[in-house]
Amino acid sequence: MTLTNAGKDEPLRNDIRRLGRILGDTIREREGAAVFGIVEQVRQTAVRFARDGDPVARAELAALLDPLPRETTQIVVRAFSYFLQLANIAEDQHHIRRRRAHDLAASPPRAGSLIHALDQLTGSGVAPEAVADFFAHALVAPVLTAHPTEVQRQSLIRNHREIAALIERGEREQLTPDEAAENEASLANAVLTLWQSRMLRPMRLKVLDEVKNGISCFRQAFFTELPRLYIQVAQQLQRRYPDRLWALPPFFRIGSWIGGDRDGNPFVTDQTLREALRLQSAAALEHYLGEVHELGAELPLSALLVGTTPELLELAGRSPDQSAQRADEPYRRALSGIYARLAATARALDNFQPIRPEIGEAPPYDDPFALRGDLKILSDSLQQNGSARLAGGRLRRLLRAVQIFGFHLAPIDLRQNSDVHARSVGELLAAAGRSADYENLPEAARIALLSEEIATPRPLWSPYLDYSEETAGELAIFFAARDLRRRYGAAALPNCIISKTDGVSDLLELALLLKEAGLLRPGAEPRLDVNIIPLFETIEDLQKSAATMDALLALPVYRQMLASRQNEQEIMLGYSDSNKDGGFLTSGWALYQAEIELSRVCRRHGVRLRLFHGRGGSVGRGGGPSYHAILAQPAGAVSGQIRLTEQGEVIAAKYGNPDSGRRNLEVLLAATLEASLTDHENKIEPAERFHAVMDELSARAFAAYRHLVYETPGFADYFRQSTVVSEIADLNIGSRPASRKASDRIEDLRAIPWVFSWAQCRLMLPGWYGFGAAVDGYLQQTPDGLTTLRRMVKAWPFFKSLLSNMDMVLAKTDLAIASRYAELVTDASLREPIFSRICDEWRLTRRHLLAILEQDDFLADNPLLKRSLQLRLPYMDPLNHLQVELLKRHRAGATDERMARGIHLTINGIASGLRNSG
Repeated sequence: MTLTNAGKDEPLRNDIRRLGRILGDTIREREGAAVFGIVEQVRQTAVRFARDGDPVARAELAALLDPLPRETTQIVVRAFSYFLQLANIAEDQHHIRRRRAHDLAASPPRAGSLIHALDQLTGSGVAPEAVADFFAHALVAPVLTAHPTEVQRQSLIRNHREIAALIERGEREQLTPDEAAENEASLANAVLTLWQSRMLRPMRLKVLDEVKNGISCFRQAFFTELPRLYIQVAQQLQRRYPDRLWALPPFFRIGSWIGGDRDGNPFVTDQTLREALRLQSAAALEHYLGEVHELGAELPLSALLVGTTPELLELAGRSPDQSAQRADEPYRRALSGIYARLAATARALDNFQPIRPEIGEAPPYDDPFALRGDLKILSDSLQQNGSARLAGGRLRRLLRAVQIFGFHLAPIDLRQNSDVHARSVGELLAAAGRSADYENLPEAARIALLSEEIATPRPLWSPYLDYSEETAGELAIFFAARDLRRRYGAAALPNCIISKTDGVSDLLELALLLKEAGLLRPGAEPRLDVNIIPLFETIEDLQKSAATMDALLALPVYRQMLASRQNEQEIMLGYSDSNKDGGFLTSGWALYQAEIELSRVCRRHGVRLRLFHGRGGSVGRGGGPSYHAILAQPAGAVSGQIRLTEQGEVIAAKYGNPDSGRRNLEVLLAATLEASLTDHENKIEPAERFHAVMDELSARAFAAYRHLVYETPGFADYFRQSTVVSEIADLNIGSRPASRKASDRIEDLRAIPWVFSWAQCRLMLPGWYGFGAAVDGYLQQTPDGLTTLRRMVKAWPFFKSLLSNMDMVLAKTDLAIASRYAELVTDASLREPIFSRICDEWRLTRRHLLAILEQDDFLADNPLLKRSLQLRLPYMDPLNHLQVELLKRHRAGATDERMARGIHLTINGIASGLRNSG
């Protein structure tokens, strides 16, 4: 029997009702029947308002909420916020449930799965040789950042995992009545713990707190699921192409910016970087120690009953474990020796003391290759002596883990703003007497001077000169990077990224700083130890990016350096700042065009291009489903290699548990395979026609967006008064300041609080504004334009993905709620024209989007998300209402700590309801 979507979602509704009932019981027990009655009355009224749009219900809601005392207000906010968190848990478990049911059924492989991707390759006639070449050169690398959009504390995230595990246990296991009752009691206890846990952080996160939070994802998912993915890939390839032996290189890695991203964050220093890598290394070694200990228990094999290789016997003979009780257990003795060497390595590298002491002294490993060599001896011996199955479980996963994570866990990227590099280089040149006013030199003169300095072995830096705090800090970072690469291996720090790149000199300045630290060694054949990666962020910089790279790659001094990096050039594209600069439509189109032109430039220069996509969680910062985003890249832009950022709340959502982690890792690989080896671009008509349409739409959208945001007098004041941007700055959700410099200008505001603030007031303006005006103007000039736009959606993955993301964003907007935030703007002459323009553009965008998609309403082709929003919106509406009321009181002079806490609680709750808010 085939279930309808409604039938398939019945378990989700049951879980939400169950969790809601437990939360209600908890509130009644802890806060009393009267308070619970208020919460329930607000809930019922909000549901009625959301379902029917009844203005009477809205008035009743206001009458209920406005007079609430502060203490009761905070309880109501916490109640609705926690319900949304519990609904998120239930939804995540339901997605896992649905995926498992699909995989167990005789259904076609789901899009985004490895099997589906391989089927696509087979259907497209891709030869096994092409698949082998893909894996020989592939790099798929999600990169964790500490960008502050994760509002949940780690304590609450751990509590969420416990609740999820209890829901799953009740489903997967056949529980006796007593066990079921115990499971239900544990669930009630977990919700009680949640209710009594503080939702907000009392102080701002430090960088090392963010490092530890990032490491938790490895413990939750990456340590186990990434090796499993490698094994799954090898098995699938072997089944599909049995004539080849598939020994996969480490093509899939997890990267990190946490502890190395200095752009606008004064708290990232050389000491922070050293400690970040120490913590990462300790986590990797702790994992290996635990796995080796478990292997010792799993392999008590007796030499009286199983054979061994000479290498295994020699390894066991070197072990400090000489107990007579284990004299005939060479595998276990070899593992005791490996454990002892790992323990010594942990102490030597990281000053880390293992929980379980080793059995005796042993020398530390010089590098992870030596560790892997010892583990390989065990594996080979098992396979050669009839125990291959025993080599195929934990030991096989550990071998792969050591290959992936090494002794450094994850490569940390260094990032800094080009302006800082320029000031540091200018100071070095002035102090050495080479140029007294470097920063005022024209670009050509800068390039000539830098090229000359890069080529000479003479340093500019001197230990006998004093430098500014900024320059000394920059040099200290690079000196630390040199030391850490020697300590943990070259893979620990392979990349340096230049934010706000707008010219060739920006890359040469970084090269000069690297030379000063010994990370670039000049000579007849220069050796560059790290990748120099430009980050193009604004619309103008994206449009100039190909010309910038063309000029750079024509420089002999740079090409000589690049030759030592195997002629591979990585380029990063900024989604967040380009959106803030030019709007959603223009940003997406500028990024797409930049990829095409950069690919052409690199091919012409004989350089292999790898693109690094700086995507955020929300659509306004380049977010959206990763699978469709990768397939929407222009032909030739992926070519087997892709890096992309994973930020904020997206990290916990994607990698917070093993099932989700495994699924999302697989999606990235599947999409990269398909995008690299199949022709996924449109075939219906020449791309040039579609591109010409996008040029026109982009120009119109850009004009509309810039006119509102940057050319409307007073718009910055309107934004700050009608949103919670000022309050977000005090929310303690990240170590970085909200603005790059002390300024009220939107240009100086970071993209994250920009997008986050518009999400909180339910306008989501960065995710759609300008599209309506663009399409309206295009249709007025082109009578059959609607037909063309509909063809573009059907034939062009880029345009389809663009509109699909906009559809999702608009479904989360609410003009009625947004109007209440607009009322926070005290000047009616400022408020009314700006909000009217926003509303007019929203209606225009909605009308044209639905016409192009041929839909009657938002999310017509995504019923699961539509039902999810219908469920959660009634619980978000009261939070928005209370947030506005608290903002009014706060800005009227009620500035005590409890008022600020109430506002922050509403921000947290609304972010939970929206999920991808920043």
